[in-house]
Amino acid sequence: MSEFDAATAAVQAALDAGARYADARVMHRRYESMSARNGDIEELTQDESIGLGVRALVGSSWGFHAVPDLSDAGDAGRRAAATAAASARVPGPPIDLVPVEATVASWASGCEVDPLGVPLSDKGDLLVGATETMRAHGADLAEGLYQIWDTAKWFVSSEGHRIDQRIRECGGGISATSIGDGETQRRSYPSYRGQYGTTGWELVTSLDLAAHAARIAEESRELLTAPECPAGETDLILGGEQLALQIHESVGHAIELDRILGWEAAFAGTSWLDLARLGTLRYGSDLMNITVDPTIPGALGSFGFDDEGSPAVKRDAVRRGRWVGVLAGRDSAAVAGLGYGGSVRADGWARLPMVRMTNVGLEPGPHTLDEIIEATDDGVLMDINRSWSIDDKRLNFQFGCEVGWEVRKGRRGRMLRNPTYTGIGPAFWRSMDMLSSEIVPWGTPNCGKGQPGQVGHTGHPAAPARFRNVRVGVRA
Repeated sequence: MSEFDAATAAVQAALDAGARYADARVMHRRYESMSARNGDIEELTQDESIGLGVRALVGSSWGFHAVPDLSDAGDAGRRAAATAAASARVPGPPIDLVPVEATVASWASGCEVDPLGVPLSDKGDLLVGATETMRAHGADLAEGLYQIWDTAKWFVSSEGHRIDQRIRECGGGISATSIGDGETQRRSYPSYRGQYGTTGWELVTSLDLAAHAARIAEESRELLTAPECPAGETDLILGGEQLALQIHESVGHAIELDRILGWEAAFAGTSWLDLARLGTLRYGSDLMNITVDPTIPGALGSFGFDDEGSPAVKRDAVRRGRWVGVLAGRDSAAVAGLGYGGSVRADGWARLPMVRMTNVGLEPGPHTLDEIIEATDDGVLMDINRSWSIDDKRLNFQFGCEVGWEVRKGRRGRMLRNPTYTGIGPAFWRSMDMLSSEIVPWGTPNCGKGQPGQVGHTGHPAAPARFRNVRVGVRA
């Protein structure tokens, strides 16, 4: 039985069992990762899975069932409908689906070099060589990692969708840890978890991990004796990587419509946003233009169609500081009275699709990092995330970074260790008065959400920016 035939059989079985709508996804995923430590390969993982998941809508309730054997597709459809029918015996508010044009299509992400086709020896040599260089330049612990996902999807709905996609994702990074007298410091490149994208091995090649290994090892040792980041209020310049996480935590999760509606309150928390203020709420300064854009070539949150068959479309989430859009699915959008979905995905065939971030990030500003530093008389520049904490409404936060630098009279000065900053989301974003044009679509391969838990892949275009009068140097 072909993948499309299996998905079609599951949908038809669900309809025959009483569903008013059904869709099915067959997913085949191959995964590979390798890690190295102090010049040795520490772990190699290679796995592969295929299966089918089907959703059925009966009354106001969803049912879901998944099977690893495509020959059981019909039974999966019937079981999904039975689960939905059982749930519908406890009445809930009506659920409709915002309209989406039925599409027959194929889509594939860009890929110049198949990452699974690169010899393991070459990939191992890259990580071993980088970690050996870091050790030679003073790191007590030198680590390197890459990850690869190659996913094929076949989607069929009772409305007539028939879509296949192939999405290849990969990335990696390195880190150096130095241990001193009562002090441990780490420096990472290009990010604390690496950089990832919906692309081929050319992304890892472009990172040139070996060329940065010595620098980050030396900086990790330098941080051991660097002065502590002073406490107080000052101007804060965030590097693009740290600002990407700030967007992820204080914007991306906050604008997920299922959180706003309270559907995710049990585990992932809610949101401080109130739908009654969509279109009028002042989220940030005029420089804050946030888009939801799964069409960005190579970014980690990109796709052709989401897991409900909605096509990838760029939308505004915040325009000139005003909150104007959300991340939504077809059902949550209908409940909220909105006319679009397009942000629903599952991390595998055995998981129910849910609202997830795509590429949620800033549009370019008018400045450069050098200009931002030159315009700052007294501040701190922080980069590369080290720790994060944010409340369940995505409002109050505290972040720590790997490294900081004093900025005095328009010049970058001495290195600072243990830099931290804290704030309240909308007040923080309203204080942004300079933003660089040097946008990078940072990839986050480890966004957790849902019960059972799912890991999402998201992208966050970001660039260095300045925020005025921010509390830094928080120790507790």
